[in-house]
This record gives sequence, C-alpha cells and structure tokens, in this order.
Amino acid sequence: MVDKKLDEVRLAVAAPAPAQLVVGTHAVIQDKVRFARLGLAIVDEQHRFGVAQRLSLRAKGAQGTEVSDAANTGQPVREPHLLMMSATPIPRTLAMAVFGDLDVSTIAHLPPGRSPVQTRVFSDARRDAVIARVRELVAAGRQVYWVCPLVEESEVLDLRNAEATYAELQAALAGVGATGEGADTRVGLLHGRMPAAQKALVMADFASARLRLLVATTVIEVGVDVPAATLMVIEHAERFGLSQLHQLRGRVGRGAEASECLLLFSAPLSEMARARLQALRDSGDGFVLAQKDLELRGPGELLGQRQSGLPALRHADLRTDTELLEAARDAAIWLLRHDPPAAQQHLQRWLGGRLDWLAA
Repeated sequence: MVDKKLDEVRLAVAAPAPAQLVVGTHAVIQDKVRFARLGLAIVDEQHRFGVAQRLSLRAKGAQGTEVSDAANTGQPVREPHLLMMSATPIPRTLAMAVFGDLDVSTIAHLPPGRSPVQTRVFSDARRDAVIARVRELVAAGRQVYWVCPLVEESEVLDLRNAEATYAELQAALAGVGATGEGADTRVGLLHGRMPAAQKALVMADFASARLRLLVATTVIEVGVDVPAATLMVIEHAERFGLSQLHQLRGRVGRGAEASECLLLFSAPLSEMARARLQALRDSGDGFVLAQKDLELRGPGELLGQRQSGLPALRHADLRTDTELLEAARDAAIWLLRHDPPAAQQHLQRWLGGRLDWLAA
C-alpha cells in the first residue's frame, strides 16, 4: 500500500465521523491504521493470516476513543468480537476449539446449485491420460484449470513450472476447440509476477470463456468464481498442504455440472504426502480434512506463533484424550469462578507473559 492510500485509510477509520464499515486486505492490520471504535472484526480465509496478525487485529479494539473512556471510567476496554471464516481450518483453530474460548459453527452442506467434486490421484507416469481427459473436456466446451507450483524453471527444485506447462499444453491442444476438432483452443497463463492489469485481462478472458484452459500458479486459490470450469489439474500435488489443495479444488464444482480434480504426483511419495493425497481423494468436507491435518501435523503452539507441529503436552493427546481435556476445562472454569486469585497465581506460574497468544 502506498503512503497516500495508507493516509486515506487512516483518515477513514479514525476520523471524528469514521467509516462504519472498512473492507481491506492485510493492510488494515498495519500499526499505522488506528480505529476509532472497533466492535467487530471478520477475517475471511483465516488460514492465510498468521497468529501475530490476528492478535494485532484484536488489539485494535483498544485504540482510539475507548482508551480515554477506559481511563476516565475505570472500566476495562472491550476487545472487538472476532469472526474467523475458512473452508479448511488450520490445525491450531481446531485445537483452540478444545483449549481456548473459541466456538465453532459448521456449514455442512454445499451451497444450492453446487455439485460434489470427484477427486482422483495420478502418477506423473500417467500424464498423457490426464492430458487426454483435458482434450476431451475442452472439445466438449468445458473449461479447465491446470495449477503448477512454480512460475518458471528452477535450478534448485526439479518441478514442472507454469511457463513450460503452458507451452506443452498449447501444443497438446492444438486444433481442439469447443466445437470439436479443427477449432482453435485458447490457452491462458496466469501467475503472480504478471502486471495487475494483465492478470485482470486473463481472468476476464477465462470468465467469459474466451480462454478454455488456464495454466496458473496458486494465485487462483481464492477469489476466483467461474462456474463453467469443471476440471482442476494440480501438478506436483505432493508439494501442497491439505488446506491449500482443498482451496484449489474449490475453484471447480461451482456450478451444476459434474466436476473433477486430478492430483498429479511425482514418485517417490513420502508417507505424509501419500496420507494427504488419500485424505483429499476420500473427502470433500473441509472440517474432516482439517481434522486429518491436525492428526498429521499437530496443533502447533497454543502459547506461541507456530500454527502446526506437536504440542508441548506431557500427559495428554488432543486426538485421543477428549474426556481428560473436557474435565480439565471444567476444572479451570470452576477455579476461575470460585477462586480467581488462585487461578491467576496458577496462570502466572505456568504461563507467565504468554497468555496473549491464546487470543489468536
């Protein structure tokens, strides 16, 4: 964000008559942006924000006029209500639903008019079969995404890249079009290094069906809605996490037509990668996948910034000791209600200055 735009945001949220609703990106969380009276913060795509960023957003409720009000009245400054949304919650979020003061609401059904996405896993040795499926759908008038992990060839990573794949698929689909053999097929390329205007033009062409196949990096992970796209191919799927794979798969199945997601992997597969691909193949439920992610990666630090990894628990396991965890929570609530000084002493002894992390 340039300084001029930052000044405009600062004026909009902290003026004597501030904006009632502010919509923005990570820029809204910057230290220089101060709110007059923040009451509700909604974080979309929660898994794309770090722990410290979410803490910073909550802290903005203590800015502006409420600070002076608190000083005059002696009343504590209220934190803003926080609503976090995600199609695939990160492991830490599920852990906080157990440990922290976090309520979880689940939308268990697809939106009206949506169809489930069939997911299949292919070795790169069967790449020709995948390309043949792309040709078949393009010839039938459908649209296709093909996602690559890299923009261009890397000297460090031996992975297929978007630019080379774009050239490969242009050649493979020559002469295949919406009306069958003999018509030209337009193949597009989209990645984060392109100028914003060029990216917008490519997406507009794909949305209007002037492009039949879009080769892209993960820039299409969120904010893309093309109901006519019915096939997603993810190159080197073993390199992506479960949450990101599920987000990418969500770009198809947005209309009434049956949709597919083909996961291309390169051997050999690690046990962790194999488990991720199997989980994605077997389930389209974001919370089921989040639970699997928790099982595979661990919940991370409840009193730190790591959002995955094994917790520092000596006598409990989040995955199996549900009854013990519920009993511990009940005991903590009782202690806080009936003996606050003892509860505070216990917290300071064991947690010290790390308590703030629980708010994220």
